[in-house]
Amino acid sequence: MRDILEYCIGGTRRSVAAGTEVLHEGDRTGHLYVLIEGRLEVIKGEAVVASIAEPGAVLGEMSVLLDVPHTATVRAAQHSAIYEIDDAASFLRRQPAVSILIARMLAQRLNVANTYLADLKRQYAGHGTHLAMVGEVLQSMINLPPSEVSPGSDRQSDPRL
Repeated sequence: MRDILEYCIGGTRRSVAAGTEVLHEGDRTGHLYVLIEGRLEVIKGEAVVASIAEPGAVLGEMSVLLDVPHTATVRAAQHSAIYEIDDAASFLRRQPAVSILIARMLAQRLNVANTYLADLKRQYAGHGTHLAMVGEVLQSMINLPPSEVSPGSDRQSDPRL
């Protein structure tokens, strides 16, 4: 992901103190954020679900690409520096190479999630537990038309799944 940094040079560089939120779950900013240095944590609800320290890591891409509010909160776990791209949609149209790098990153995440879910399906197939339903859930997610994809929330499930 370090390749993305080259496209951000000259952009708005922000210094972020430890404990400061970069983006907040449920807000809409239309911004992309790219980690230059430091460490950020991704928080879903009250749980820290990821720690990000790789320069070039992109944040806010799901909100921009799906035109939905941010699906998680991101805050600085230590003093960090980021690029903030205000009009992310326009930036991605002007920089198709960045769009491809983000698409590859998202494809990699999807591959990891699919591999994990397929492993769960194999482990729990035939056990009669709710985990045996993983295949049905995956099939439901795959068949949603793109305009109807909704990440839902921890408090409200998507009725289509």
